[in-house]
Amino acid sequence: MFTRTYPNFAKGRILKTEMLENLRDYPHELTDLFLRDYSDGIVAGTEIRVGEDSLCIGPGIVKHGGMIYTLTREVELPYAATGRETVLKIRFYPAETEGDFTVCRAEPVLDEHVSVSSEELELARFKLKEGARLRSDYRNFADLATEYNTLNRLHAQYAGFRQSTLHPEIMRYFAAELMKSRASGTQDFAFAMQCLSMQPVDREAILHYLALRLGKEYKTYTNVQIHTHLTRVLEEAGSGGRPVTGGRFGAPQRMIVD
Repeated sequence: MFTRTYPNFAKGRILKTEMLENLRDYPHELTDLFLRDYSDGIVAGTEIRVGEDSLCIGPGIVKHGGMIYTLTREVELPYAATGRETVLKIRFYPAETEGDFTVCRAEPVLDEHVSVSSEELELARFKLKEGARLRSDYRNFADLATEYNTLNRLHAQYAGFRQSTLHPEIMRYFAAELMKSRASGTQDFAFAMQCLSMQPVDREAILHYLALRLGKEYKTYTNVQIHTHLTRVLEEAGSGGRPVTGGRFGAPQRMIVD
């Protein structure tokens, strides 16, 4: 049966171990149940604010190895222009026993090793030239993948249903541009509305949309490949649904005879 048990603290009652265990376990049990079908990745928050010489990572929740970690206050990391790709990661450490507590720690770090190990989670990356300014304001959806001087969130692993998905802000950028274009298909409108919601878009939904919209067979793609194909959708939507002439994607050109 479904239950909701909580201790009764009242004058004259004996404080029992079970009462304290209930207070200890209930928040963790509730969170684990709510997120048990989600993959590892960013669950909420961890927004990145770009300063003149530092990155500020906001409070948030991440899941790693099936465990939930919380960051309750902003963390600031200084960065420098090196011209080399730098990855903003969360690095997870083995559990430690400290007195009456078992502590599982993780911390944001900047690392020039681009590969992300099983004990790390990527938040963003950038390649900053000397004398340039790092930016997180984008001119358009395609600009999200700009190589230099731009904060790139495409590789970030966002928690999704049984598999990770793209950061909701990326999908909101796509939806906003799609709605401003000349796209008029019902599948475009429905997908854009889903992207503009407050929830992350399931990876399966994105892949099925791409297969339908581009007339291709269903196929799994990396985050970067998904961004590339979504950019193509926007280019074709902006041209009235016609393949872009001379486009970088090499789409076959068609002639329609009326």
